[in-house]
Amino acid sequence: MIFGSENAVPKYSVISMLDISYELTRTKKEKPDQTKLGFGRYFTDHMFIMNYTEGKGWHSPRILPFQNISLSPAAMVFHYAQEMFEGLKAYRTPAGEVQLFRPEKNIERMNNTNERMCIPKVNPDDALQAIRAIVDVDRDWVPSVEGASLYIRPFIIASDPYLGVRISNEYLFIIILSPVGAYYEQGINPVKIYVENEYVRAVKGGTGFAKVGGNYAASLIGQKKAEEMGYAQVLWLDGIHRKYIDEVGAMNVFFVIDGKVVTPSLDDGNILPGVTRASCIELLKSWGIPVSERRISIDEVVEAHKSGKLSEAFGTGTAAVISPIGELNHGEKMILNDGKIGPISQRLYDNLTGIQWGKLEDPFGWTCKV
Repeated sequence: MIFGSENAVPKYSVISMLDISYELTRTKKEKPDQTKLGFGRYFTDHMFIMNYTEGKGWHSPRILPFQNISLSPAAMVFHYAQEMFEGLKAYRTPAGEVQLFRPEKNIERMNNTNERMCIPKVNPDDALQAIRAIVDVDRDWVPSVEGASLYIRPFIIASDPYLGVRISNEYLFIIILSPVGAYYEQGINPVKIYVENEYVRAVKGGTGFAKVGGNYAASLIGQKKAEEMGYAQVLWLDGIHRKYIDEVGAMNVFFVIDGKVVTPSLDDGNILPGVTRASCIELLKSWGIPVSERRISIDEVVEAHKSGKLSEAFGTGTAAVISPIGELNHGEKMILNDGKIGPISQRLYDNLTGIQWGKLEDPFGWTCKV
C-alpha cells in the first residue's frame, strides 16, 4: 500500500515473503515515563534476528523476546570489527497510527555499508518486512507525547568463531527498538560546537561514508575533548588537508552563507550520506532556496562570519532531526544568529517533524504506515 500524496512514486507496494517465526514474551516490561525517556536507555519487549551461513545465505528470520545473545569469545566481530548498523524511527500520528520515514533510504545505505565491509547484502524487501514486523509487534511502545518516537536499530555482526583476518562466514542480522525523547537535553535550542584540528574522523578511501562502529569509536576522543571544554559536539575537518569540513559528530552539517545553503559534498566518501540530510536538500529545493553541495573550508566559514554573511548553521540527523548551531569555536568563538535558532533551521525542523509525525501533508511520499 502506498502512503503519501496521490502522485507519490510507489515505494512500498512490494510484499516480501520472509517466513518470520514469532515467539512472543509472556511477561511484558513496565513502560517508562514518556516524558523522561532520554535517548537509548530503554528497550522494547521483542527483537528480530536472522542468521547468515556461507553457502546457505540469510535464513531463520524470527522475532523473540528481547534478550542477551550468546557469542563465542572468538567471534570475529570482537577482533576485526566486521559489523554495521543503521538508525531510523517510527512515529505515532495524531490519529494514533504508526508510520516510518523513508526506510528504503536507510536500507539502501545499509547495503552500501555491507558492500564496503564485505558483509552479505540483505534483500531490501526482506529488510523492510523485518523492520515493519518488529515495529508492529511492539507498536504499543511507540510514544505518543510531543517530540518522542521509537528508535529502530538494525545491525549486522560477524559471528564466525575464528582468529584470523578474513571475511566471516557467519553473521547475525538483529533489530532492536528503543523509545526515545530528544537527542539533546536542550532540545531544539542551539548547541555549541568545537572545531577539531588535532584528530581526524575519516579519509578518502576509508569508511567515512559507511555506518560502522569504528567511525564512532575513532571520534570519541574528539568528543571527549570537546565536552571537557563545554561543547556539545565536534566539527570534523578532512583527514588530508585538515581544512575542509566533513561533518558534526553524528550529524551532517549545513551553513547559510549570503542567503545560500551550503553543505559538504559526498564526493570524497568521507561523509555519511544522511537520510535527514537528503530530505533537507529536497525540501530546500522545493522551496526555491539555493543549495550547494561542495567542498567548504573552515577558513571560508570564519571569513563568512567576520563579514556578516554567515547567518546560521545547523546539523541534521535521524536522532536530533535538526540541531541549530549557536556557537563555533575555531581558536576563537563565533556566535551565530545571536545564539538563536535561524529561520531556515526552524522551517526545516517544523516541516520535517510535521511530516514524520503525520501532522503535515507528505507531498513526497516519504512515509509509510506500519
